[in-house]
Amino acid sequence: MTAALPSLALALLCLLQAAAQVPLQLDLDTEKFAGVWHVTAIASNCSIFLKMKDGMKSSMAIVSFMPEGDLTMKLVWPLMDKCQKFELLFQQSGQAGHYIGMWAQDERDLRVMETDYSNYAVVHEAHHSEGESSTALQLLSREQDVSPQVLQRFMELLPTMGLTTDMLAILPKTGEWPKAQGGS
Repeated sequence: MTAALPSLALALLCLLQAAAQVPLQLDLDTEKFAGVWHVTAIASNCSIFLKMKDGMKSSMAIVSFMPEGDLTMKLVWPLMDKCQKFELLFQQSGQAGHYIGMWAQDERDLRVMETDYSNYAVVHEAHHSEGESSTALQLLSREQDVSPQVLQRFMELLPTMGLTTDMLAILPKTGEWPKAQGGS
């Protein structure tokens, strides 16, 4: 039994290291990626998300890039009687499609895993805050509707990122967005 422990620990370490490898969209074209995206599905192991996921609706993300390559993401989340807005700035990591954001004790690692630019994108986010870590996978689409094939592809990626279908929320449409809320 004692001899098996180091082998088990080494195997576990290799498994964790493999899970940390998140693929990136090759040669991400920031001009094509910029613009309005709808968050149509999210899977996450974040305890706050898991408590709220059943009441969430599709949100909007407006992505733009600064001249030096940093990514700005404006998020508009529908609430009961209004829209909550957030603006996040991610610095380019030096690798196309990989961005890092830091706010006080909050660190986020954002990676564009894959996209066809005109229909969908899959974004991976690792979040570290005050000793807690979580992982999220988001399915973005240019329209609020997403094809069954794209949704199936997204669901196939969940186990590769250590996520399960019980951590998944397919977000219902929010209806029409007021022009002032969506912006451009």
